[in-house]
Amino acid sequence: MSTLTGNVFMISKMMNFTTHIRHAHHKCKILVIGGGCGGCTMAAKLSKNFGEAPNHVIVLEPSEDHYYQPLFTLVGGGIKPLEASRRPMKDVLPQKAQWIKDRVTFFRPNNNEVTTSRGDTIQYEVMIVAMGLELYWDQIPGLLEGLSNPDAQICSIYGSNTVSQVYDKIRKTNNGTAVFTFPNTPVKCPGAPQKIAYLAEDYWSREKKRDSIDIVYNTSLPVIFGVKKYADALWNICKQRNIQVNVRKNLIEIRPNHKEAVFQDLDNPDQTKTVKYSLLHVTPPMGVPETLKTQRDLTNAAGFLDIDPKTLQHNKFKNVYGLGDCTSTPNSKTMAAIASQSHVLYKNILDDLANKKMRMVYDGYASCPLVTGYGKCILAEFNYELKPKETFPVNQGREMYFTYLLKEYFFPFLYWNFMLRGNWNGPEIFRKVFSIIKKKDPLYEAAK
Repeated sequence: MSTLTGNVFMISKMMNFTTHIRHAHHKCKILVIGGGCGGCTMAAKLSKNFGEAPNHVIVLEPSEDHYYQPLFTLVGGGIKPLEASRRPMKDVLPQKAQWIKDRVTFFRPNNNEVTTSRGDTIQYEVMIVAMGLELYWDQIPGLLEGLSNPDAQICSIYGSNTVSQVYDKIRKTNNGTAVFTFPNTPVKCPGAPQKIAYLAEDYWSREKKRDSIDIVYNTSLPVIFGVKKYADALWNICKQRNIQVNVRKNLIEIRPNHKEAVFQDLDNPDQTKTVKYSLLHVTPPMGVPETLKTQRDLTNAAGFLDIDPKTLQHNKFKNVYGLGDCTSTPNSKTMAAIASQSHVLYKNILDDLANKKMRMVYDGYASCPLVTGYGKCILAEFNYELKPKETFPVNQGREMYFTYLLKEYFFPFLYWNFMLRGNWNGPEIFRKVFSIIKKKDPLYEAAK
């Protein structure tokens, strides 16, 4: 064989091998789309039941790293380093699950299969969609330019590549107007945009800069918080600390070179206001990943995975389930919500596979530890009806050091060591124990 012929033969074999790899076909019992909080948790729970191929769990996730995003607020406040929120994806996914490091590009729910970006197909018996929300930085003109400009004083705790800059820019602010925003879109951890404002205010007060800085919180929402009990407490905090709150104001443009932000009045859309800032903290617009949003068989009119809010089963495809931020459930999008959802979903999937009636119901429980300063936190807990569903035998509508310690230390420990290993179902068991104390303590009811 000549050298030329040999080279052609080898190249042909390599091309065939590459084609084979890029068009692999996988089968599994459970397919989990997404390796974030919800995906990892469900993979951990279910891989204990299904462990050997093809009767096993596959997780489809392209990222190398996994972030505990609730810690980003404390990173932005200079309390924690970014590395405290990060783990390699290979270390948090369960060993019994198969990780395919790729992303879904097309769903075929009628055929019980998906296609990945490499052209692979994955067939499943049950699919769990936990894709979360994506950050759409480019939807606000000037935002990307401003974030890349160190002199523009624009920052955000929401990106793993932007959160480390926040504290430095807070420290560099000595006067003028500091503006914090909440967008006119769904938001993961909806309390975070104001938490960082409270931490910044506390920092400037400690550094004797507060009298020279005006603080403005512009939110697209009609309220400061969705649950009245906690909203009342937050309004009082803003009043006491002279934080100006403007509702129904949406950031639509930034002019980084002039340090100007343009806001639209959502009640009068033709009216805009340009604000000069010395610091601008932006919560970017968010939405369902385009791959899911364009799959009309799976989503509702708003592009969210169309599932039953109680059982978390898809309304059309009964072997499809979802949890977390990408779903149509009307709960607050938090880690605590996913913990409760994961328990319901796990039980319901096992019941359904055993041809039993699904017994578990998700009541919309969510929790938001509202950090209001260094060492201060309001622990909001509530359900679909936006009524408090508190765990501890105290009035959680007050700022407490105890709940701050939970936020900084206990919840991250719980997340890495229990939740991602499939061993945390939310605080219901503690709530039942403490409810006995509440009933016996007349002072608790008086303090509510």
